[in-house]
Amino acid sequence: MRRSKEKAVARPSMFWLLTEGGRAITELGLSIPYRKFFSRRNEGDGHPILVLPGFMASDTSTAPMRKFMSNLGYTPYCWELGRNTAKLEFLQILSNRIDEIYDDHQEQITLVGWSLGGVFARQLAKAKPKKIRQIITLGSPFKGIHQPNNVAWVYNLISGGKKIKDIDPILFENIPLPAPVPTTAIYTKEDGIVPWQLCMEDETDIHQNIQVRGSHLGLGVNLSVMEIIADRLLYTKADWLPFQPRSIFEDLLFYPSL
Repeated sequence: MRRSKEKAVARPSMFWLLTEGGRAITELGLSIPYRKFFSRRNEGDGHPILVLPGFMASDTSTAPMRKFMSNLGYTPYCWELGRNTAKLEFLQILSNRIDEIYDDHQEQITLVGWSLGGVFARQLAKAKPKKIRQIITLGSPFKGIHQPNNVAWVYNLISGGKKIKDIDPILFENIPLPAPVPTTAIYTKEDGIVPWQLCMEDETDIHQNIQVRGSHLGLGVNLSVMEIIADRLLYTKADWLPFQPRSIFEDLLFYPSL
């Protein structure tokens, strides 16, 4: 049943794809004064955050987000694996990294994953739930990573034409399953890279979906996303609650799904 639903999901529109770059640049520009002057500083508890970039992106793409987290009083870590070329061996390397960070801090880790990075984050949390505080995914197509999108051709090129779904059938059967830790799945219906319908969890008392307005490539600097991240990082696994906008105006303007 799940497969039939996934097959009905259409590829993102060409309009949203062609405007991704311009919209992302605009979002970056709008975020600069916010990150510099209006971010709430030093209210965090210092807990560690591992930030995972999207497909073909590197730690450079997550630098503004990590700086924002640091200013809030947390300890963000980059993934240090160069470009995210979707190699499955990255999962084992990242699993070892989680062990190291956990041993250093002696406290649970928040995982923040952008696009494919979010898919990795969910798998890591399934493998090591006792060491993970929560997950935040940004436009991550965990419901159908092998379904039509506008970056599949790049993956097929670097993998020698091997289809995503043929890499590890057991792994891809597991990817849609939720992680047993609090999870916030952020998505945008203006996504020009992946179908937004595939970026949503089956909601429970510890799994929430939040729609924002913006591009896929701009999610890491999107003002609404930063507000969500700042709010989510305040919670532990024990006291986690779904995100709530601070006002009706903010709800209608920035978070249409809520």
